[in-house]
Amino acid sequence: MKRAILVAALFLASSGCTIIVSNAASNFSDNLAKAVLNQDDPELVRDGVPTLLLTMDSLIEGSPDNPQLLAAGATLYATYGAVFAENEVRGSKLTTRARRYAQHAMCESYEPSCVWPDATYDEFVASLDGIGHKQADLLFTYGFASLAFLRAHASDWDSLAELPEIEALFNHYLNISGDEVNSSVYTYMGIMLTLRPPALGGEPERAREYFEKAIAVSDGKDLSAKVEFARGYAKLLYERELHDQLLNEVIEADPNQNGFVLTNVMAQEAAAILLAEADDYF
Repeated sequence: MKRAILVAALFLASSGCTIIVSNAASNFSDNLAKAVLNQDDPELVRDGVPTLLLTMDSLIEGSPDNPQLLAAGATLYATYGAVFAENEVRGSKLTTRARRYAQHAMCESYEPSCVWPDATYDEFVASLDGIGHKQADLLFTYGFASLAFLRAHASDWDSLAELPEIEALFNHYLNISGDEVNSSVYTYMGIMLTLRPPALGGEPERAREYFEKAIAVSDGKDLSAKVEFARGYAKLLYERELHDQLLNEVIEADPNQNGFVLTNVMAQEAAAILLAEADDYF
């Protein structure tokens, strides 16, 4: 999931900052996101993100009710917590702040969402109907931050019980986003449908459709989709041939695809580890 998260995260952070700062800073933010996505050294990115987190906190301190700023902060914190945090405790702390920022952003832009933390599933789903295209990016940010939070708390069954809500949220996002859909949502849907066994709501065959959609939409350039396909579907169903095929395709691919370099390098590292462990698993 780490590689799947990163592409959407950086674009979201860039778009959020663009709304709330000057033109010069907006250009810097856009260029920074592009530079990071095309960076082939994940450690360099990991070391640099904490400075951005502190900068974002200071901006939010000055404008605590700005939805776009809160969404950008949620994105950065969820990214670092899910992708680069060294341990579960830190990942939990970072993604908790990410979700708090995302919840505040939604509450400021759509009042019915203010009760989401205490809403039942039916109440949550019913409230989604009032969210339209203009709020699609904020809705995606909330779903993204929530998924990072739930992943960091995967050992807590109460947290996993929220997955159906996030699935409903992303389904609504797909309905309202139109041509501006963030393709990472397909990978996220595949991940969610394979996090749980079928007896608890997991649907691996639907997940396969989403993983295949993610690969098709990126024209195969986003290698993380294939890694998650292998990890979430093929490994779950003990399909060794598909598992190895997908991972070997990742390793043999050229990672230098504009906008995907960083995540592709990370995907290749993950693919090598999964292949090395395959004999023991299968």
